[in-house]
Amino acid sequence: MGVNDFVIKFANVNGSGSASANALFAKAIFRMGVPVAPKNIFPSNIQGLPTWFEVRVNDKGYLGRREGIDMMVAMNPQSWDRDVAEVVPGGYLLYDSTFIREIQRDDIKTIGVPLTKMCNERFTIPRERQLFKNVAYVGALTALLDMDFEVVKGMLSEQFRGKDKLIAPNVDALELGRNYALKYFDCPLDIQVVTSDAVGDRILVEGNAAAGLGCVFAGATVAAWYPITPSTSVAEAFEKYCHQLRIEPETGKKKFAIVQAEDELAAIGMAIGANWNGARAFTATSGPGISLMSEFLGLAYFAELPLLLFNIQRGGPSTGMPTRTQQSDIIACAYASHGDTKHVLLFPSDPTECFDFAVQGFDLAERLQTPVIVMSDLDLGMNEWTTKPFTIDETMGFDRGKVLNAEQLDEVERFGRYLDVDGDGIPYRTYPGTHPEKGAFFTRGTSHDEYAGYTEDGTVNARVMLRLSHKFNTAKTLVPAPEFGQKTQGATMGLIHFGTTAVSVPEAMGMLADSQIHLDTMRLRGFPFSQEVDDFILSHDKVFVVEQNRDGQMRSLLVNECGLDPARLVPILNFDGSPITARTIANMVSEHLGQAVADRSASGVAAE
Repeated sequence: MGVNDFVIKFANVNGSGSASANALFAKAIFRMGVPVAPKNIFPSNIQGLPTWFEVRVNDKGYLGRREGIDMMVAMNPQSWDRDVAEVVPGGYLLYDSTFIREIQRDDIKTIGVPLTKMCNERFTIPRERQLFKNVAYVGALTALLDMDFEVVKGMLSEQFRGKDKLIAPNVDALELGRNYALKYFDCPLDIQVVTSDAVGDRILVEGNAAAGLGCVFAGATVAAWYPITPSTSVAEAFEKYCHQLRIEPETGKKKFAIVQAEDELAAIGMAIGANWNGARAFTATSGPGISLMSEFLGLAYFAELPLLLFNIQRGGPSTGMPTRTQQSDIIACAYASHGDTKHVLLFPSDPTECFDFAVQGFDLAERLQTPVIVMSDLDLGMNEWTTKPFTIDETMGFDRGKVLNAEQLDEVERFGRYLDVDGDGIPYRTYPGTHPEKGAFFTRGTSHDEYAGYTEDGTVNARVMLRLSHKFNTAKTLVPAPEFGQKTQGATMGLIHFGTTAVSVPEAMGMLADSQIHLDTMRLRGFPFSQEVDDFILSHDKVFVVEQNRDGQMRSLLVNECGLDPARLVPILNFDGSPITARTIANMVSEHLGQAVADRSASGVAAE
């Protein structure tokens, strides 16, 4: 820990109003040009249970979650013992000294600020006293960490823009905590925040917000959804951006439709119907919703209808841990529904890819005439990430795929809705009402022939199923290609990762390199797997697969789809609901190899 390199954690009570104050702290550091990685760790109730907000600050750009807390802001007596225990030796404990607390550690430094006493004396309304106590400890931190106080005050003004009467008391609470810290403690501490340019042009945004905005830029006009943590904010973000960007200025007419359905099954049915009718429509859900949507996913696969589905994965099975993160729906989504089905999956690693894959996902769904599932997770969806700004080529049109108009249908002697005329496994389709005669059968979810006629002829059905399999092979050339890390000359081992595990891998590779363990890395971005994936695995004697589930689901998918020897792939697993850390990856790799990983510092923080 040190200048622009530490982890701070806030321990609060859910419903106490601490979230906005904690977010203010993280955003202020980001505004000072220092990369941050905030993690909101909250329970699945409205209020009363412990909640935490963890912020990693790292000028070098390491933003994966890290073990060990350099400073704990302990505001919850329920979790006091656990919170104190998390502080690394030599670290700091900031607490409300209004109340007597027994601190049974002499290897940490304590900072007592009488927050409740000060706020009770300064403010009169009980709810304000609670809220301003949170702002007061942020004020104390500005002094202790030597933060730019004008930046923090400026952000308060932005936060309460249009509510001027709230600005003054919030600034007052901020100064209350700051002045106390300046008067009674030696400021700054050895943990400090210094203005930097390390952020560059990057932005701070949640993955779900990025996905919602991406849907707008992709031309989506319909969203059908049912609320479920942690996917709800995808639809909410889409609605927010539609109100900003999809209302005609002259008439005020809305150019979008958003439907909150009665359940997940209805939501996906509406989205499929809208796509069938020519709109670009999507839905968003999490694991339990995927289970309910499986029947309709099978329909869309077999009837060959476009659909974009966002799965913001959470802890399972069953209700599981709805406010914790996992990557545990991989098999369920790849083969969702009964019978022989396979679905296209996209694996974003940051909010920028949530935006990009929303745009690409609609194109893929329409070109392939099949469901495309974006496999995000709670960590990515509901936390703010330091990420590259979004870009889009506005000169490029939408890829609507093989859609025939009335004139083209007139040139066809007999329209075969499920006929492969190009050899890529993808048939042509029409929109409803395109032609008065041809294309009368736009789709069929039961067994059918190439002309959408009902059949129970097993030979015909098998022929259609083989074409669908061929179409899936075509998808291998269209999904986002894997991304390769820096290759090491002579490396005989590799490491595969995907999704949010990507943020911890570079740091883990540095730790392993210090112990003379060198791995080539590959990040998966889409399924079905391209030939590059097979080639990477076959070119290494041993390949570690990093994922956040118990059963090594991505490893199983690789073995099954690539026909690999399972012994070649070694699982690196984390499934406790928290994002996997670089230390976990490095330790598991080294333990498998029988080697120890060299510590880079006493607190386990990687350095250059």
